[in-house]
Amino acid sequence: MAESHTFDALDLQLLQALQLDGRASYSRIGAVLGVSDQTVARRLRHLGSALDLRVVGVRDGEPLGRDSWTLRLRIKPDAADAVARALARRPDTSWIGLASGGTEIICSTAFSRAGDHEELILGKLPRTPSITDIRAHQILHRFFGGPTGWFAAADALTPEQAAALTPRTPAGRDGARTAPGPADEALLRVLERDGRAPVAELAKASGLSESAARRRLDQLLRSGSLYIDVEYSTAALGYTTRALLWVTAEPRALDAVGRALAARPEAAAVFATSGQSNVMAVLVCRDVGEVYRFLTGVVGGLDGVRHVEVSPVLRNVKQLTYDDAGQRRGRPRTGRAGERG
Repeated sequence: MAESHTFDALDLQLLQALQLDGRASYSRIGAVLGVSDQTVARRLRHLGSALDLRVVGVRDGEPLGRDSWTLRLRIKPDAADAVARALARRPDTSWIGLASGGTEIICSTAFSRAGDHEELILGKLPRTPSITDIRAHQILHRFFGGPTGWFAAADALTPEQAAALTPRTPAGRDGARTAPGPADEALLRVLERDGRAPVAELAKASGLSESAARRRLDQLLRSGSLYIDVEYSTAALGYTTRALLWVTAEPRALDAVGRALAARPEAAAVFATSGQSNVMAVLVCRDVGEVYRFLTGVVGGLDGVRHVEVSPVLRNVKQLTYDDAGQRRGRPRTGRAGERG
């Protein structure tokens, strides 16, 4: 569990600034916020320690039409931890949490090719004796999450400051579907360890000139196949409770319900999915009471909602990150409430 820290207005502004543009220079951030770049550097070092904050590059398959699924696995309580950790070792799982009193594993997966999910969903999981039920939800549409970090929608910055720190061409908005190729692997491995790595370091790792490395990075970011994310402990900010909502909306209301949930500050990610429930929302809240108020005051007031199920997340088993050798691994994130989508 993260230690208790006190964060002032500038700390929160810096966190929102990084969510808007994780590669913004200290001088640019300082100019917008009216402080020196030395102050920005000092405060970000403090946040790095207090929030376990890291800026990382993340590959995003959605702009390229790649499959993403969320799996809900009913599990025998005495086997939940072992199964969750076995799933965490797989390279195609990105987030794994224990929910429902330890009898449910929720697992986010991303597959590089259509059909790759069959090996896991139709092969390995059904043959695992301790798994009593499998529900597979394919992600059909992302309303919020992924490149749009939870704190990016905060109000720590004024609208003018937020606009000044937002890239002119947001990720995935230039229409080019640029998939990372084999030549990009070295550059991506550096960014997956440090999303703020200097262009000179990217050029050295990839064997490109600095101008070519900068152009390739810009192409990948603009296409949306790569985005810069900020990992941090929301528990240290006082948001200690996370829950997943499985909402069943009437087809005519599906889009409106998804958009309404995505507009709420409690929502860290909202997706339209296949399955009995057709909207999945990840909530980051201060306490259980805030989850209750969200259910009764927000979801309960939406037209077209037929049914809602709540899965309280007890513990994170895996959050996608990379170690110093560039190897994909699942780092235990006990008490963390951040969600990337």
